[in-house]
Order: sequence, then C-alpha cells, then structure tokens
Amino acid sequence: MKITGQTLVYGIIGNPVRHSLSPVMHNAAFSALHEDRVYIPLPADDLAAAVAALRHLGVAGASVTIPFKEAVLDLVDEIDPLAARIGAVNTIQVRVSETDRRIYGCNTDWLGSNRALAEEIPLAGSRAAILGAGGAAKAVAFGLIEAGADVIIHSRSEEKGRALARLLDCAWFPLEETGQRQADILINATSVGMTPNVTAIPVDPAVLPAFQVVMDAVYAPLQTRLLREAAAAGCCCIDGLQMLLYQGVAQFELWTGRDAPLAVMRQALLQQSATGVP
Repeated sequence: MKITGQTLVYGIIGNPVRHSLSPVMHNAAFSALHEDRVYIPLPADDLAAAVAALRHLGVAGASVTIPFKEAVLDLVDEIDPLAARIGAVNTIQVRVSETDRRIYGCNTDWLGSNRALAEEIPLAGSRAAILGAGGAAKAVAFGLIEAGADVIIHSRSEEKGRALARLLDCAWFPLEETGQRQADILINATSVGMTPNVTAIPVDPAVLPAFQVVMDAVYAPLQTRLLREAAAAGCCCIDGLQMLLYQGVAQFELWTGRDAPLAVMRQALLQQSATGVP
C-alpha cells in the first residue's frame, strides 16, 4: 500500500481501540480493489474533539466503537433514519461539498449481527435474549425485531435496560435472570470477556444449555470464555469476527460504492486473529 497526498484516510474511534481488527480488514479490502485509501486506529479520550478532527483534518470516514456509539449522535450533522431509530451510530461518512464538510452518521451493526445469525438459525419467529443495553445491544435488538424475532433484554443496569425495552417495545429482566425464560438465541452485546479480562463471563455457564445459538460480539479474544462454555454445553457458537466482518462489509460498500471483497476481508481477519496480536 502506497500512501500519497491523495490517499483517503479512514479510522476507528474508540477507547480502547488498539486491539481492533478493523484496520486489518479494511486495509486488505482497499488493497484488493486497488483503492487509494487507508484505515487506522484513532484512540480518543475526547469524543467531541475526535469528531471535530474528522472534519478539520480531512478524514473521509470512520467507524465508532465502545464507548461512543450513543454519545456520537449529538455530534453528527446528519443521521441516517435507521441509526436514529436505533439510537446508536457505528459508521461515519464525511460528505464533502464545495462549501463544507458534513459528518453523516449511520449504523451497520444491525446488518452484521443479522447476517451472522441468519447463517445459523431462521430469525423470523425465533426468540433472542440480549445481554446489555448499550449501543451494540440496541443495534442487535433492532435488527432482530426487524427480521421478525422476539427480543428479551437482560442488563446489569435496570434504568438503561428498561429504557431500551420501552424503546423497542420488548421485555426487560435483570442479568441474573438470564435463561429463566425460553429463548433460542443468546447474544452478548457487552464488553465482558474482552481482552484483558479474558476470564470474565456475562452469565452463569449453567444457563447455557437452554440456548440453541450463542453469539458473542467480543472478538478479542476470538474464543471468549462465553463461547468455550457454550460449545461445551452443546450450543451452536458464533464468534465476534462474523458480526465484525459483515458490518465491515456494509461500511466498505457505503464508503466506496463498490461491492466488498468478502473472502479477502474474512481471510485477513482470520489470519490476524490467529496471531493473537492486534
């Protein structure tokens, strides 16, 4: 990849963000299609300053990750109607005109989670228990409801959990009650189990046999404790790379207007995750 004065710059805004595999995935895709673009990590302590920098430094677009997916809504100039309904943004386009540069926010997380889940189980008519009430949980829940699934929210924070349940018109229960009601799918949409806290697990492993499919949005490490315990309980497991891959495909196509090289992006993620080095 040759960087020049014409190279378009993209990045991922979050904290922490050095572990992200998104740069590997997107740079492999840009290279495969000979796109003069590059994607880098953008660790941020001040979200408002980071979003302003996108505009003033000429950055072409960005991913947004933990803990900024909800807070960034107040900082964009325009927002996609679906992202507004979800209440979270994970993708930014910087739209350039002759007079200004406008920050446009949208969401591809729900596309990624739906596509990953649909490979293993029909979504229409299924029931999913979602762990968490943050931006990722909102996107996953929205996607499932759009696909005709029934959703239950479980969270540690009652206030945030009930607020999300009201927004989606679904049920909320405390995190410790996970598994007490029938569900086909369990999705961890929290950061529990992410490096460096790799021994953490968001639910009691004893409840896992109640679920047919278990998906973890965490992908560092790839095999979280949740997924190891779920596999031992006989569940079909979906790791965080699948959701990352498919939401990244949607991002790539939004930024470039071209079909994403899916096989290239998947292989880049698998190779990098196998090294254990971000």
